[in-house]
Amino acid sequence: MPKEEENKRELKEGEDYYFNKNGLMVFTEKYLLKRGHCCENGCKHCPYGYRK
Repeated sequence: MPKEEENKRELKEGEDYYFNKNGLMVFTEKYLLKRGHCCENGCKHCPYGYRK
């Protein structure tokens, strides 16, 4: 699948994200790796080592 098409696919709950006890969406490490870059927002499961 071309990267452009992969980026447009819908997110899958439980695979790409989940909702925490406060109802906030949390991206999984698997999804963040697929995305391919760090957003520097301090994501809980950041695989790139960024910490606020």
